[in-house]
Amino acid sequence: MQYARLNRVRTGRARAIEAPSVPAPTPPPQADGAPPSPGRRAKIGRVDPSVRPSYAQRRSRSGTGAGAVRARPIRRRLPREGFPPISTSIASPDSTDPGGTTEPAAAEGTGRRRFLTYLLAAPTLTVAARLGLDAAAPASAQAAVQAAAAAQDAAAPPQLLGLPGIPDVLDLGDAMILAGLPTSHLLVLEITPAGRAALHLPRLEVGQGLTTAIAMLVAEELDAKLTDVDVPLSDGRPELLFNQLTGGSNSVRSLYDPVRAAAAAARARLVTAAANRWNVPATTLRTADSAVLAPDGRRLGYGELAADAAAVVLPAVPGTPKPADQRRLVGTPTGRIDARDIVTGRAKYAGDLQIPGAAPTVVARPTTINGTLKSLDASVARAMPGVLAVVQIPSGVAVLAETFDQALKARDALRTTWNPGPVADLSTADIQAQLRAAHAPFLLPPLLTPYLDGEFDFAFVNHAPMEVLTAVADVRPGRAELWFAAQSPIIAQQTIAAELGLPQNAVTVHVVRGGGSFGRRLFFDAALEAAQISQAAGRPVKLMWTRNDDMRHGRMRPASHHRIRATYGLGQVLTWEHRAATVRTDLSHGLGEALTGAGFNLSLAGLSLAQAFFLLTEKNPYNVGIPTQLLAELPLAMHTGSWRSVYSGMVRVADEIMMDELARRMGQDEVAFRRARVRGAAGQAVLDTVAKAGAWGRPMPAGHAQGIGYHDENGGRVAYLVELDASDRANPRVTKAVVAADVGQVINPRGLEAQLTGALIDGISVILQAGNHIDNGAVREGSYADFHYARQRHTPPVVEIHLMPPSGAPGGAGELGVPAASAAVANAYARATGTSPRSFPINF
Repeated sequence: MQYARLNRVRTGRARAIEAPSVPAPTPPPQADGAPPSPGRRAKIGRVDPSVRPSYAQRRSRSGTGAGAVRARPIRRRLPREGFPPISTSIASPDSTDPGGTTEPAAAEGTGRRRFLTYLLAAPTLTVAARLGLDAAAPASAQAAVQAAAAAQDAAAPPQLLGLPGIPDVLDLGDAMILAGLPTSHLLVLEITPAGRAALHLPRLEVGQGLTTAIAMLVAEELDAKLTDVDVPLSDGRPELLFNQLTGGSNSVRSLYDPVRAAAAAARARLVTAAANRWNVPATTLRTADSAVLAPDGRRLGYGELAADAAAVVLPAVPGTPKPADQRRLVGTPTGRIDARDIVTGRAKYAGDLQIPGAAPTVVARPTTINGTLKSLDASVARAMPGVLAVVQIPSGVAVLAETFDQALKARDALRTTWNPGPVADLSTADIQAQLRAAHAPFLLPPLLTPYLDGEFDFAFVNHAPMEVLTAVADVRPGRAELWFAAQSPIIAQQTIAAELGLPQNAVTVHVVRGGGSFGRRLFFDAALEAAQISQAAGRPVKLMWTRNDDMRHGRMRPASHHRIRATYGLGQVLTWEHRAATVRTDLSHGLGEALTGAGFNLSLAGLSLAQAFFLLTEKNPYNVGIPTQLLAELPLAMHTGSWRSVYSGMVRVADEIMMDELARRMGQDEVAFRRARVRGAAGQAVLDTVAKAGAWGRPMPAGHAQGIGYHDENGGRVAYLVELDASDRANPRVTKAVVAADVGQVINPRGLEAQLTGALIDGISVILQAGNHIDNGAVREGSYADFHYARQRHTPPVVEIHLMPPSGAPGGAGELGVPAASAAVANAYARATGTSPRSFPINF
């Protein structure tokens, strides 16, 4: 499909019943030794390395068969050819699907599910589904299938096999799912007397379309109308432990099974209730459009059955989720359920809430990062119209007024002096120099072995979500109540309670939708400040950070320096060493507790939280001999945080640039070079699709070029091919982008397209023009005016997205595209200009 993207919005009693277990997913029948189906072979294709014309010309020469790439409709489904084994040994290129560990690992492994259903005796049917953790067994042997797949590339030169990375076996998302399993039974779905289904979502909606995807899953399994499904956001629920953290592209991955189980269990009880009322066998009934239907035409809406269903002890029909071939909604492009509310202003963000007595509040902040107040004269400000109070807090001076305009004017009238912060003597160049010195140099150049070195610098980058940070707090003696967009509400609740000297259960956190995040709302700076101000002032407050506040005192992706060395010989890549040094990333938003809950004893392993995060996310998806990845952190007292794709947005970009340069050094086409080395047929298919659809290698005018980028993470894989016009090097522009993605089962293709397009804009921005300078301990940029994020004129008029057929359980997609898109833009710029950019953004 083609479409224009013109902008990006950075915007009672309970009884426990054990239901029948869900049968394990079974691969399509295939005799041992049988080759893959012709359709599958056609998708995988084969590269003839002896031919040196453009890759696209070679791939399109035959038109059909093993040498062709075929575009596939979004909803077309191909059967899986078995599931890949989980292995820590050296594997052949096709033996490990990059996303294999996130799919049902085996017919007898994680596909076996046990569900406990809790029924509350009330007019509302409420169910919660528990996903039991079975022993994860490796997949059945598929040696013959792997051999057949490998035979397709027999004509290509043999590649040195690479060691799989830790994320190939267990990635961050898997760890987060493990941590959340003990409380997955606390997911709540209600069927109300009015006939509406409400899934109380223990995650945050920040514009990614999560509520729509969850509503689709509920409607699918419940056979309800999508318009009858609501997805309210849950308040902070400490009993969920590690199961209320929004991040790591993990929400759909972790909720897919529990949500489907809850809805299927509810449907079974509704059918049983109808059968009891009509005195007919439950197996003769069916469900559709939020009702139970009898063969004779009788109909009972879910609302009419809710009270009876709540009393059902043992359903008369299985409460198991539908098989894939019975789904009618999942996988269908669907508009967002909240779209009308957003465009008409009915959607409520924290700043829209009218909490009685909450005074508009702003804060005067230091002139440098983490500076402290030296002196204050607030006499003029206190005398100004509408000013209600001036309160000092650890991070600055708060002004409360009747309106935000009055509060801002009074803030500007404060007479303050500030002590310099701990990095006041550092600027961008100083930090870059410290990063370069943070890791040991490479050993002497390898003797008699060709090698390629590369060093890369990435600047700080602000999250810059469209909605600025806003929080409402009402702190009274013995209790506190807060409203804000929280990705980690339980940690926020714990921290705020400790700050206020209250027990945790005395603090209520209401989770409110957010207008963008990209990782920013993992932190609750504004909520903590609002609670401090409300306690000091003795009244409710509505605190708003200005754009300048967040730019200069908020969170940023840390600056980093990367040093890479690749050795090669006889047409093979022998080693790949990547040393990354970053300013320390603040990960104190609940991830460490989640990893510990999943069984990772970081202290015993001698790992820092950042190193654990790095190990669980970073890998090289190619067979490049012996890969090594190391992380060093520079402990500067700066506000950093998880920016969309975290380390991958820098590590993998540098890797992909080096892949391009190494391919040219070895005399090979850049796409063919990747395809011959990428692990797994799924990655090959993604590269094939994007190369064919984007006409890779077609002639381009002077100053124009194509660029390719590939990434594999969170159970998905994606490739971006962009065309870039750099005839004016000071104002390069991406003119077209083609994207191919395989993220397993897609819930809402339209939502996925939006995510992939947003990632493209991120890539264009951080590679070409958007970053933050540090000047003597202060952030130079203060608004969108000087933080040069991509505008409408920078976005490509044509974006073409190809979604691969469903290939297993859903993978993560929110962050997947950023590294590949960024790399594609960088590589296109390099080819268009004949340069080798090493510092990003390029125009900084």
